[in-house]
Amino acid sequence: MKILLVEDDRSIADSVVEGLTAEGFEVAHAANGAAALAASGYDMVLLDLGLPDMDGRDVCRQLRQRTTAPIIMLTARAEEFDRVLGLELGADDYVTKPFSFRELVARIRAVGRRTVEQPADAPVVDLTSQPQLIGALQLDRRTRRVHVNGVETQLTAKEFDLLAFLATDIGAVRTRTEILENVWDAHWYGPTKTVDAHVASLRKKLGQHEWIQAVRGVGFRLEPPA
Repeated sequence: MKILLVEDDRSIADSVVEGLTAEGFEVAHAANGAAALAASGYDMVLLDLGLPDMDGRDVCRQLRQRTTAPIIMLTARAEEFDRVLGLELGADDYVTKPFSFRELVARIRAVGRRTVEQPADAPVVDLTSQPQLIGALQLDRRTRRVHVNGVETQLTAKEFDLLAFLATDIGAVRTRTEILENVWDAHWYGPTKTVDAHVASLRKKLGQHEWIQAVRGVGFRLEPPA
């Protein structure tokens, strides 16, 4: 897998490039937003938000318009608003600085398995199946498209996978651990708050908070709003 690392801090970049190379990844480095937007041929992007020439969120938005490669944001902005905004702009995941190299590699592999490589033990999807109708929501797993009240809703790869998983059993409560194991990876290394941030972003895109209901201390369930 070829990774594009967008990081302006040379010491951090050198450390990450060296570590990822040792883990078997091919890494290209871009020191600013312009270089990132000019790059090509990568399978995944690690994007620092604090860039010298552009806001990293603008870079994320423009990258998403030109590539389907998964994007993992590297950010010191730990507030929920910033995480949700990043996901809405098209990021597939985020890692909050300072981060451990072990966590970064785990996130890369987890996102890669879900969006770059199809896991060998992944369930076989019937490509001839009809779109699933859930109230005003239409979920088409074959084309990975979602419509609400007839209007297509643009979701990131991870948001679609989350919605599709919850839709496998309408009304059933799924724990955060179940969601992480099925949507992210069975060996996920990271906080369960990742689920909450993606749920918040997905709710906003579906137009009504009630689409995904939280069950305190347990998890989430998908149901059409009353």
